[in-house]
Amino acid sequence: MRNSRPENPKEDCAAKANFQKIKLLKLVELLRNETDEDHPLTTSQICRYLRENSITCDRRTLGKDIAYLNEQGYEVMSKNVGHEKGYYIADRTFSIPELKILIDAVQASCFITPKKTGELIEKIAHLNGVHCARYLKENLVVFNRRKHSNESVYYNIDFIEEALRKKKKVSFFYFDLDENGERVYRRNKERYVKEPIALVFHEDRYYLVCYSPDVEDKIRKYRIDRMDHVEVEEERIGKEAREYLASADFGEYTQKVFKMYGGREEEVTLRFHRDLLGAVYDKFGEHTRVRAEEKDILTTTIRLQVSPTFWGWIFQFGGQMKIVSPAHLIEEFRQYAEKTLAEWPLPVSGSAGPLYPDECLD
Repeated sequence: MRNSRPENPKEDCAAKANFQKIKLLKLVELLRNETDEDHPLTTSQICRYLRENSITCDRRTLGKDIAYLNEQGYEVMSKNVGHEKGYYIADRTFSIPELKILIDAVQASCFITPKKTGELIEKIAHLNGVHCARYLKENLVVFNRRKHSNESVYYNIDFIEEALRKKKKVSFFYFDLDENGERVYRRNKERYVKEPIALVFHEDRYYLVCYSPDVEDKIRKYRIDRMDHVEVEEERIGKEAREYLASADFGEYTQKVFKMYGGREEEVTLRFHRDLLGAVYDKFGEHTRVRAEEKDILTTTIRLQVSPTFWGWIFQFGGQMKIVSPAHLIEEFRQYAEKTLAEWPLPVSGSAGPLYPDECLD
């Protein structure tokens, strides 16, 4: 008589349940990755795939599995493919235009390195399966060649997000690039220790915004791609930083500061030709109130940060845009222009130094 171990009904039941879970997971994975309305998989193809992955399947059980997935809200569609039924998942989290926008946004972002750009585009393209990914990558136009080289950007963001979440200080080295593309660290490579309050994405770059009581507007900003060896400090941000964070309007801050890169705040009235209306909207937003003074001449009054970047923005339009008020700003602009002309050619020795020593401007 052959010895045999008695079967354990409970273990047998658990094994079958686990097998069914794995089967359903593999089935959903296959349908999501390999199918869409134009590329259904037939019953035979699905059964063959599952068997190749050591999962028992036949036409009868597959029909039951598909019905169960539909009951759970997966919306597995079917259509005739020759003499067989074909299955596919049509409903997707993202549409193709949405994925295209995400891919283009990644491409446009200078702070994402070429290597990370490729990896992220690959992940985004595959969100709707391999057929959509193939289409998106075949129609991919590479248009941004100004990518930065700091591969630690992702890690920098990770550490900064942790510091923001825990309301702790953050420290880092900060650098510029010299004419050979080599890093030149600020403060003789002394670590910056700052109180972070936000990460702001602006014009394809990422910035860390920090509370800094030593400056007039209490804010300094640092480019993420110019940071090295970011660390989360044990010390929490101070009471003043927490209060500022609770009351800050970062939408307004971005509008005033990031558009003009720091400086004192002024209410400025500008007079300009109608041809420049698009440039005004691009810089200050489409909600900007504009008044018609005479034929093709418009004015607007806005609050902004007066800085060399603002002067440069005005300069580019020649005589088509003028400052109307305040009067002292008109005089300041005239002096700035005269100083610029007087200092050319550049001196052969000495250095004017950075306009904003603690901040890295574009």
